Amino acid sequence: MGLVIGVTGGIGTGKTTVTDFLHQRYECKILDADVLAREAVAPGSEGLDAIARRYGLTMLRPDGTLDRSRLGRLVFDQPRERKWLEQLIHPWVRNALEAGMKTWRDSTVPNAPPLILAIPLLFEAKLEYLVDEIWVVTCEEAVQRQRIMERDSLEIADAQRRIDAQMPLAQKCDRANVVIQNNDSLPTLRHSVDITYQRLRLIDQKH
Repeated sequence: MGLVIGVTGGIGTGKTTVTDFLHQRYECKILDADVLAREAVAPGSEGLDAIARRYGLTMLRPDGTLDRSRLGRLVFDQPRERKWLEQLIHPWVRNALEAGMKTWRDSTVPNAPPLILAIPLLFEAKLEYLVDEIWVVTCEEAVQRQRIMERDSLEIADAQRRIDAQMPLAQKCDRANVVIQNNDSLPTLRHSVDITYQRLRLIDQKH
């Protein structure tokens, strides 16, 4: 049975950069919880219908897709609404991850690259049971805040609220098998991932 690695962290820490690199360089298959969460609220889905019933049609764009920016502003400011949304989406994502893992295990071959589960809310959603090893991608809060502001065109207060709405990175790092620092350049990050991955494969191949 192949190895499953959970990659998590905080908003703006560089999780997707790490998983993209693992896919491109080592041909790891990626199951991304964020992608699955978007599928859970795609047009015609029960998830999108539930959101429209709760918040009204103003939460939809003219083309019928979810206005993710509008919804994000609402749930990050209202913990009760964020909890409702998570209870709507998390079970769907968990089932999709489990189905994807089964398909991967049924088709994988000996010594195949690990399966990567990219799950931002790995700990919050209590999905640790899905993975064999947990990697947390972290960075300094000032770096994290600046990345969020630039990526999402947010003011500093809005960026900070999104950071504060998540489990502190220090707590995630304490529960990780591997901590990958991402404060510096892209080549530095890739070098750290290379070292971590090669160590893991050497250990895995001994068992």
